[in-house]
Amino acid sequence: MAGGSSWLQRIGLTRLDRYIMRKFLSTFFFMIGVFCVIAVVFDLMEYLDDLLRNEAPLGGTLLYYLSFCFYFGNLLSGFIVFLTIIWFTSRLAQQTEVIAMLSGGMSFRRFLRPYFLAATLLAGMTLVISHWILPLANGQKLDFDFQYIHTKFSIADQHLYREIQPGVIAYFRSITVDRETGYRFQLERWNEAGQMTQHITAAKAQWQSEDSTWHLVNAAIRDLDPASGTERFRYLTAFDTTLAMRISDFGQRSELISTMTTPQLDEHIAAVSALGAPITRLVLERHARTTNAFTIFVMTLIGVAVASRKQRGGMGMHLFLAVLIAFAYVFSWKLITVYAAEAPIPEGWDREVWWLFSAWLPNLLFGALGVVLYRLAPK
Repeated sequence: MAGGSSWLQRIGLTRLDRYIMRKFLSTFFFMIGVFCVIAVVFDLMEYLDDLLRNEAPLGGTLLYYLSFCFYFGNLLSGFIVFLTIIWFTSRLAQQTEVIAMLSGGMSFRRFLRPYFLAATLLAGMTLVISHWILPLANGQKLDFDFQYIHTKFSIADQHLYREIQPGVIAYFRSITVDRETGYRFQLERWNEAGQMTQHITAAKAQWQSEDSTWHLVNAAIRDLDPASGTERFRYLTAFDTTLAMRISDFGQRSELISTMTTPQLDEHIAAVSALGAPITRLVLERHARTTNAFTIFVMTLIGVAVASRKQRGGMGMHLFLAVLIAFAYVFSWKLITVYAAEAPIPEGWDREVWWLFSAWLPNLLFGALGVVLYRLAPK
């Protein structure tokens, strides 16, 4: 015991530090548990009929909700850290314990130390979970989800272009995945000189999985010879052809991205980029796995700065401010993410730099807010 105490003293942890860290971590995991139980209850109430109708096994259902808790807890980790700090720090402030610490000669920076030590543990754990553990849990979760809950899938996007091979561009106006059919199909072939050699249009194109061909309906085929300037036109009511593409090349459930570990996601981004498909959302998801962990530090700074001040309204005022700031953070994060994904990249910006800046901007903005609140906090 004496050896343990001396070890803690060597790294500078006092009894007060251990007390704050213990309260921080125990309250955090308690709140994670409470939020997960509530989320599981509401989810089960919503999808119970689907589970019963599709005869979902009990063991698979339990594993599904265990994976669900991993996903939900990681998603809300920053908010729960913030709520945790507000909860127990405001109690210390209302009981004038924070004032007693600062009046006894402890600086506010020193008071922050155990909070950031605990936050570092949580951030490190969140990084490991986000990049490697959570994708594996999501894989199990989505397998169950596809089989027993959300059994239907469609591609909501329209006007889908893909370069399926060098010089071969395919287009669908829309796609119905359940029927493996795309509508208003067009295909263009270009030679190395940038001249079109073939143009195909069809009312629809259906994937024939049994022989790996595409069945085109009402196909108009124009074959062009750039050298001679001649053109040959054919119109076929039905036409089967082989093309280096599948329905999955044009769309997939966005949740599938969450089942990829970060190295797998990097490979997927490279493959999608090679097809000429947009990768903005994929890159933002890649960055979000890191920024989510560092949100814990931002929320820790803001939470301690807000909750350490004794308010006339007591803990209720602190909780109100916590909800207000958390709502502002989520709103700004969603707004920035949607804008970065949909808006064109500003002139003069490298696209990689723009995506990185967009992913980190919410943390930068609220980190600046945390610095301001830190300077206004009681010293």
